[in-house]
Amino acid sequence: MATSLKLVNLSHRYSTSWAIRDINFEIDSNGVVGLLGSNGAGKSTTMNIMCGVLSQTSGEVYINGIDIRKDPNAAKKYIGFLPQTAPLYADLTVDEYLTFCAYMRLMDKASVAKAVSEAKDLCGIGQHSKRLIGNLSGGYRQRVGIAQAIIHHPKLVVMDEPTNGLDPNQIIEVRNLIKDIAQDRVVIFSSHVLSEVQLICKEIKMIESGRLVFSDTIESFNSYIQPNSVQLLLGNPPAEADLLALPGITRVEFLTSHRIRVFNDGDLPLTEQLVEHSITYGWRLQEIFPEKSSMNEVFAQLSQKS
Repeated sequence: MATSLKLVNLSHRYSTSWAIRDINFEIDSNGVVGLLGSNGAGKSTTMNIMCGVLSQTSGEVYINGIDIRKDPNAAKKYIGFLPQTAPLYADLTVDEYLTFCAYMRLMDKASVAKAVSEAKDLCGIGQHSKRLIGNLSGGYRQRVGIAQAIIHHPKLVVMDEPTNGLDPNQIIEVRNLIKDIAQDRVVIFSSHVLSEVQLICKEIKMIESGRLVFSDTIESFNSYIQPNSVQLLLGNPPAEADLLALPGITRVEFLTSHRIRVFNDGDLPLTEQLVEHSITYGWRLQEIFPEKSSMNEVFAQLSQKS
């Protein structure tokens, strides 16, 4: 079976500035793959190239074994794309728009009605079939955008920050929808929000400053990101100097008189040490939890590692 997506030494330059350099990875199994990176890292450039919207300066993109530059029409049959701004027509109804999208994908006329129905059912928009897209809420407009990306049953679906601008309830709904879609295809899900990618992705590809700095499973990614601080709630907190005297502790912040954030150098098991000292010195520990590294710190660490 052909690999769903393969990038080989992919590079692109705008004028004299390189947006991405030598991106290499491949995806050959169904599920959600997170494309992670800070704003301006090169995510959108990479996605636009892999979907045939932009022609790369150098390198190759293979969709289901097809070189998209050499045979774009054949390759695009296997691609569904939802850019940051969904390509919607506000003055069309949901049915009119999805039918139009099906024909744009060169689907057989006999299969269009069924494809529209299936896409609406999967995206939960069947009850809005006759409504104008312009009259839908932001969450439902995004669902229509997702429906157009999957209407032709593509093997690869690429979504550029699909939850951007949605309220918390809509974000949860779209996340669940993405997981449903990924049951029988590859979904590449772009975001600059670390927690969001961790919730739904099986793999992570991280781009920073135009370079691929991480490519592995979500488990490997989570194990790489070590906590750099711990929050404590103590009934009888010690003085700041007593905490700073403990091995490995580099900084202490009193958030309230009883809630404390403790930073460490990462060389010692901080949580275990604090629990033991609370018991020994009667700090009356009520709550303790590690805090993950911030997104900027993760990017900085991985960029240096690469």
